[in-house]
Amino acid sequence: MSYTLCKTLSIVVPCYNESTCIRDFFIALRETCEQYLQYKYEFIFVNDGSNDSTQKELEVIASGDGRVKLIEFSRNFGKEAALTAGLRASTGDMVVPIDSDLQHPPSVIFELVERFKKGDVDVVIAKRRSRNTESLVYKTCTKLFYDVQSLISECDMPRDAGDFRLMSREVTDVLSSLPENRRFMKGLYAWVGFRSAFVEYDVAERIGGNSKFGGMKLLSLAANGILDFSSFPLRMWMWLGFIVSFVAFIYGIWIIARTLIIGIDTPGWATLMVVVLFLGGIQLISIGVLGEYIGRVYSQIKGRPTYIIRSSSSVKDSDE
Repeated sequence: MSYTLCKTLSIVVPCYNESTCIRDFFIALRETCEQYLQYKYEFIFVNDGSNDSTQKELEVIASGDGRVKLIEFSRNFGKEAALTAGLRASTGDMVVPIDSDLQHPPSVIFELVERFKKGDVDVVIAKRRSRNTESLVYKTCTKLFYDVQSLISECDMPRDAGDFRLMSREVTDVLSSLPENRRFMKGLYAWVGFRSAFVEYDVAERIGGNSKFGGMKLLSLAANGILDFSSFPLRMWMWLGFIVSFVAFIYGIWIIARTLIIGIDTPGWATLMVVVLFLGGIQLISIGVLGEYIGRVYSQIKGRPTYIIRSSSSVKDSDE
């Protein structure tokens, strides 16, 4: 796409219980955007079923700025659903998802725009310069996830990059058209491809509230990233089954040969129990992995929408 056509910038902001910081965020965002008056703007806030006063704060923001679009979900569907709704509601030639806690500095948006203006890429990814603000456990787990994901996945997700990025209209439309209802956006960004470049930035401190991603949510998100973009877990248990069966076959031949040569002895109870429990454990784990994939297929074929919109400004009531 020629940059001369890219004059409208859509900024997508998913929100969940951000009443303490959403006004400060919008003030900072608007002040930054007013420095670049050559663009038209639309600000799309997606309230992901917040149970605090986030919706009231957003309505105040919208009443003072006609460029603001509001989408309110009927309940909490998760950040991936909120991002999906925001992307589908956007109309700009350039689309930027950004968090509402100011850890993504608004000024970086225009560093992304400047890189995009060169015209040789379709996506400009904001990549965090370091993880010095994170705990050792979090950094270790993150590195492990990316190592495993790059080893087994069908698409390589960029390290130290999240949802903060600039996408062309073409890329946004492709992402919006994908039919799956359980969405891992970081994986989908990588899966659709397109030419991309990186802009590094420093993560700022939160201006209020707490992170909505605890240990279990992060673990679930990591599992989605691996299971949704790789069939390796299924193949792994298949090959493990082959290996165990081969070892058992060789062991059986050895027992037969030993019996024919030196006769029958009393087998050991401990050995028998270890083998039975080991094989039983493998079977249960493999059934669990298979169940995860079947559950995802079952969820998809039911055809339920990724989200349901309770109220909105110029947006459809649900994803179809």
